[in-house]
Amino acid sequence: MKLSLKQLAVYVFLLAFGCGAGLFGSRYLLLKNSSFQQLKNVTMASPPESVVPNSSNGVIGATGGDNVNFIATAVQKVGPAVVRINATRKVANPISDALKNPLLRRFFGEDEQPIPQERIERGTGSGFILSEDGDLLTNAHVVADTDTVQVTLKDGRSLEGKVVGVDSVTDVAVVKIKADHLPTVKLGNSQNLIPGQWAIAIGNPLGLDNTVTIGIISATDRTSTQVGVPDKRVSFIQTDAAINPGNSGGPLLNAQGEVIGVNTAIRADAQGLGFAIPIETAARIANELFTKGRVEHPFLGIEMADLSPIRKKQINQENQLNIQQEAGIVIKGVTDDSPAKRGGLLPGDVIQKVNGKPVKISAQVQKLVESSKVGDIIAIEVNRNGKIQTFKVQSGAYPETK
Repeated sequence: MKLSLKQLAVYVFLLAFGCGAGLFGSRYLLLKNSSFQQLKNVTMASPPESVVPNSSNGVIGATGGDNVNFIATAVQKVGPAVVRINATRKVANPISDALKNPLLRRFFGEDEQPIPQERIERGTGSGFILSEDGDLLTNAHVVADTDTVQVTLKDGRSLEGKVVGVDSVTDVAVVKIKADHLPTVKLGNSQNLIPGQWAIAIGNPLGLDNTVTIGIISATDRTSTQVGVPDKRVSFIQTDAAINPGNSGGPLLNAQGEVIGVNTAIRADAQGLGFAIPIETAARIANELFTKGRVEHPFLGIEMADLSPIRKKQINQENQLNIQQEAGIVIKGVTDDSPAKRGGLLPGDVIQKVNGKPVKISAQVQKLVESSKVGDIIAIEVNRNGKIQTFKVQSGAYPETK
């Protein structure tokens, strides 16, 4: 068969195109397989050895044969020491009081009580075991206004717990149960936390026992005012680990499974944010509650604010002051008949040091004062109208709220 020149050209083109397509296809398949192999070999990175030690191989792998990672290891270690606390309290029924009105009593008999004067309020929270013989730590608001609570251990046992002490100023409380050889937590250190570190929360949110959530440390040294609870005296740890009602009183852990804070669900509107009481504060308060049954907090009687150029102008206008500095901690007000007033501090003083330690934010001042004892002499260095002065203030006891 004779081929025309045009047909021959078409066949040569088709042959060249077919070979090219075959070569491209094999190349594409090779690249695809290579990429798939690389993707298949990618694993979730586990924390470095310095973060999560292990006695056997130096690091807890995230993809080991049994799929145990550092989170699971921490939970297995601490989980048995986390308890559920059910509290029952009697509260006044406001509707019952309203029905005492003589205008309403005419509809009922004189001896008839249509609505009970008190109602039973039940709540659930969390706690964790400090000692083998039954010392527990939880939040004050979990056990407030009750003397006994029901404590449920992870192994299913339910025991009556006695509320030994409650400190509403720091939202810390302690409970005692009668038991021996209990699992306990290990306390860590929250002093050097850095935003971005792992944070693991264990508790009983919504009554779901031993629920685990994980996130990171979002921030540290959040003041009570920033968090929205100005009546507390705590520099909170902020985390994005989910903390819901029922988590209150449970432990916040680091990557090693050590307790670095006590979770507290104090902001109902804090979606995606949780707060915890630093373990050093909680442990110190717990020790005083167990030994003395109450806590005295050192008190100076000053209202502070962190300065900035905009804040300086606002404070000067609101308080009729003449602050020149644009950074530091200004004393906005001094309570009458307070240790600060007797010690010579005045509104407008800008705090530079406390007991010789430089301070830059009000949370640091609060920490240093809170770590002292009632009656201690506290040296406060201030800048007053450009002149550096030091005042010695003897702290008093924080006034009890009625």
